[in-house]
Amino acid sequence: HVQVAESGGGLVPPGGSLNLSCVASGGTFANYAVGWFRQAPGKEREFVGGINWSGEHTLFGDSVKGRFTISRDDPKTTVVLQMHNLSPEDTAVYVCNAARTTLGHLWRGDNNGAWGQGTEVTVSS
Repeated sequence: HVQVAESGGGLVPPGGSLNLSCVASGGTFANYAVGWFRQAPGKEREFVGGINWSGEHTLFGDSVKGRFTISRDDPKTTVVLQMHNLSPEDTAVYVCNAARTTLGHLWRGDNNGAWGQGTEVTVSS
């Protein structure tokens, strides 16, 4: 039973970059789609981006397209969200989700896979 843990959050100035990592424990990400969601205070949870089990396909929310990328740095245990040109609107708690499902299903956020505790990202000068 895979569990996930996030790291890499912090304070970054507008226009800056930050990498978030999602690491598997108790198993590997083999055959798992892995995605990131975020939730800002007073707002609903939002799909940020995801990568399918093979790493061949990615999907991003409209608000981050062209600025964020995602990769399987260690294909079986680590997925990294690379965030560029950050703005205050990106401030949120970022949560990793891994599930044995398709990317097309993962983005909906209604799977019963593994969810992390989240890592906080603050974009501010």
